[in-house]
Amino acid sequence: MSTHAPLIIDVAGLVLTQEDCRRLAHPLVGGVILFGRNWRDRVQLTRLCRQIKAVRPDLLIAVDHEGGRVQRFRTDGFTHLPPMAALGALAVRPVQAGQLEGASTLQACNAATATGYVLGAELRACGVDLSFTPVLDLDFGESSVIGDRSFGRDPRIVALLAQALMHGLLQSGMGNCGKHFPGHGFVKADSHLAVPVDRRSLKAILSEDAAPYGWLSASLQAVMPAHVIYPRVDQRPAGFSARWLNDVLRRRLGFTGAIFSDDLSMAAARQMDGRAVSFTTAALAALQAGCDLVLLCNQSVEDGGAPIDEAIDDLSKASLNGDWLPSEASEERRRTLLPRSAAPDWDALMVSERYMQALSLLP
Repeated sequence: MSTHAPLIIDVAGLVLTQEDCRRLAHPLVGGVILFGRNWRDRVQLTRLCRQIKAVRPDLLIAVDHEGGRVQRFRTDGFTHLPPMAALGALAVRPVQAGQLEGASTLQACNAATATGYVLGAELRACGVDLSFTPVLDLDFGESSVIGDRSFGRDPRIVALLAQALMHGLLQSGMGNCGKHFPGHGFVKADSHLAVPVDRRSLKAILSEDAAPYGWLSASLQAVMPAHVIYPRVDQRPAGFSARWLNDVLRRRLGFTGAIFSDDLSMAAARQMDGRAVSFTTAALAALQAGCDLVLLCNQSVEDGGAPIDEAIDDLSKASLNGDWLPSEASEERRRTLLPRSAAPDWDALMVSERYMQALSLLP
């Protein structure tokens, strides 16, 4: 049996099917990513998460739930969280009369901690283990796919606010995942639809976009690389590049946590060395480059989940013939992301002093 469960897959609907359960029970599957189609209300979401944990308690349940326009669950009691740009705007607000220099930034950090706590606590109360947040991309004013998801243009402000948000997540018992390494904010193209290319030098990228990853290397528990090509560093997108993941992120910047691939269903994920590749080829390439975990999203609803079954079968064969070797270190990084404390009860959370205070601090 594998000592490494690298596949994060999706499920089709509001409850698990027999096929979902079969896939989730496979030892190569390490978790589930949820989408809007998996949400009706809190009762249903909580039941779905319990079903997943009943298949295997160690499965990681994740979601993209950042705030602003990227928030999967928005009704039935879930707080409408601000976009990260709102926190960034608070941080650079002019100092008021009688305030100390930097007071606005400190107030924004307090609001970011409150945001992280509300975000994490509400998700955990429904059974979700991890949200792929914070966004560490800089807002250069060009990228529509990043935009107000970013804390701002200044990497120092981005790092400070991300650190504060992660502290709030930690208070709720949830880990974190910084994205999209080394930076997606400079390019215009949306990697869901095309292959973005950033032609800046490694020195330029390290001095700005990637700087927060180094400053936060002791706090980040996971990182998700960008499906962006930086041709002056490597001809492959960062998520398939050992140069970016091992040489830069791990060795140069000192990151020791888990590395997730971004969604392998995205257009940029299946363009490699100038040609289109299969999901399995993309997954293997990401793992061989240094990813610990790979996301196969939106495949359970296509062809009855056949792409997931194919990836599981092909990865099993690759392990047997030596094209990919399971990693105990990668598995330990995955398990580190599982919550260490019991999830709060929703009704008790809603009236707790900490939660109500955090709500009052949101911008």
